[in-house]
Amino acid sequence: MASKTVLFMAEAVTLAHVARPFVLATALSDCGYRVEFACSPRFDKLFPDATLKRRSLWSIPAEQFLSSLRRGSPVYDARTLERYVVEDLQHIHAVRPDLIVGDFRLSLSISARLTSVPYLAISNAYWSPYIRQRYPVPDLPMTRILGVRVAQPIFDLIRPAAFALHTRPLNRVRRKHGLNDLGFDLRATYTDADFVLYADVQNLFSVGPLPDTHAFLGPVLWSPSAALPEWWNKIGPVHPIVYVNLGSSGPVELFPQVLLGLAQAEVYTIAATAGKRLSETASANIRVTEYLPGNAAAEVADLVVCNGGSPGTQQAIAKGTPVLGIPSNLDQHLNMQAVAASGAGVIIRSEQLTPGSVTAAVGSMLSTESYSQAAAALQDRISSYQPNSHFVSLVERLVA
Repeated sequence: MASKTVLFMAEAVTLAHVARPFVLATALSDCGYRVEFACSPRFDKLFPDATLKRRSLWSIPAEQFLSSLRRGSPVYDARTLERYVVEDLQHIHAVRPDLIVGDFRLSLSISARLTSVPYLAISNAYWSPYIRQRYPVPDLPMTRILGVRVAQPIFDLIRPAAFALHTRPLNRVRRKHGLNDLGFDLRATYTDADFVLYADVQNLFSVGPLPDTHAFLGPVLWSPSAALPEWWNKIGPVHPIVYVNLGSSGPVELFPQVLLGLAQAEVYTIAATAGKRLSETASANIRVTEYLPGNAAAEVADLVVCNGGSPGTQQAIAKGTPVLGIPSNLDQHLNMQAVAASGAGVIIRSEQLTPGSVTAAVGSMLSTESYSQAAAALQDRISSYQPNSHFVSLVERLVA
């Protein structure tokens, strides 16, 4: 397939949307494809050994993205999406790919169609129109004011209208370019592509009949090649060990509360701040650094504390380690809801988190064997997936 060119376009609003396509692009490049990877350079330092041909692609600031999620407002306006389309087209015309692969680059719903290049989207199953699920109210201003018990039925009532509001900018730009509306279901805008792959474990979700153009790829795992801190080899045979990583989209203000709760839980804590600066902790049983190789940390840990998003939970469960999730936005809630239902995790809502709630949850999980058993069962499921080879085989068929 050396004569075939694949253009990857990643939306760098969170690390997950860069890491997944990076892993798959590398696998494809190793199989002889000509691969170009378009992405904002904001996460480049986490991929120092990358050999892929890179192209600079503008994405809105991560802070703007996360602020929109906290307010419950649309992430992109029509003007931004139009700018995205213009830049997409510049890259597509320059590269002339046989296939485009995108991860949360919603503008490809337009630009790929305008150039008639096949488009494959990487997504999560909980954003699929074919998944049956409940939608928990996320951490919104009304949730903090009214409480979850009152806010949940209000959210259930207004969610279809809210989803419709979020679809308007993309539909508006599609009409401008002569394309049909995608309707008012946000899930349709998130999964509009010629082929959609879900980077998830299928049995975590209630899945309806899928069209032939939708399939489960399985978790696409990635861990930064960060140097181990000097304290890593001094951990010794201590247990229990708790690994904390709230990710690039986790609220930084929660970190001190989590660490305080763990200091009271009589555990040894290793924590990665995902580049965020924190004041030093005085506890002798807590070690903090900016980045850790997450696979190795999850493997030595007895429990992982994360923001509930798919990268953190999948990394933990792939090592058979249960998860304490602290979700705030809807994406994290939907993923963590599935993990908790499997028995491999527990949820503390971000707006309800206190040091005491962390202490209690950690103590309960570490003393209850069923969490580790459920995580081990999911570990077996994850190991049955071969996402890289599956992806390469699918691309082979799509470009043949």
